[in-house]
Amino acid sequence: MSLLDAAAAEPFLADTRVWLEKAVIGLNLCPFAHAVHGGGRIRWVVSNATSEEELLLDLAGELRFIAAADPEQVETTLLIHPFVLDDFTAYNQFLEPAETTLTDLDLDGVIQLASFHPAYQFAGTEPDDITNFTNRSPYPTLHLLRESSVTRAVEGFPEPERIYEANLETLTQLGHAGWARLEIPQPPPGCPAHRRGE
Repeated sequence: MSLLDAAAAEPFLADTRVWLEKAVIGLNLCPFAHAVHGGGRIRWVVSNATSEEELLLDLAGELRFIAAADPEQVETTLLIHPFVLDDFTAYNQFLEPAETTLTDLDLDGVIQLASFHPAYQFAGTEPDDITNFTNRSPYPTLHLLRESSVTRAVEGFPEPERIYEANLETLTQLGHAGWARLEIPQPPPGCPAHRRGE
């Protein structure tokens, strides 16, 4: 595995925490995130990968880690990879080998992957559609979730099918100006490693 050490990772972690706290939790885009974050059960890691092959190795390592970890200590993992897959089309295509890696480790049905990206775009939308911002993180990020945790959370939430619709409504009402006021850190386009030398 090729993960950044704590000092080098901190700028990327700080930006991602701002996004999580202001957008994901602040806008209630994920009703389950507050408790997990507040309980300190999120594992935050930053990959130093500069190729898809290296990133797959880091992903495999993190999948093994979370599968073996105590859920009371590590409920979920955010694998941030700022130096590879800054292009969303390439990132989206990468999700297929990422899922294959999960299956090869016999973790299909145990762990699931969620995807976030600075240029995230849902099928059938324009790039500047505000609803895309539900999945726009400061850096390309893979979210590793335990299937059991997702099931438990959904069972305890009234009308879970409404979460997605509510998120679209929230972003539509917020608009681009409202999102800008959140001051979510965004890397310059085409410059995934802009802070590598800081």
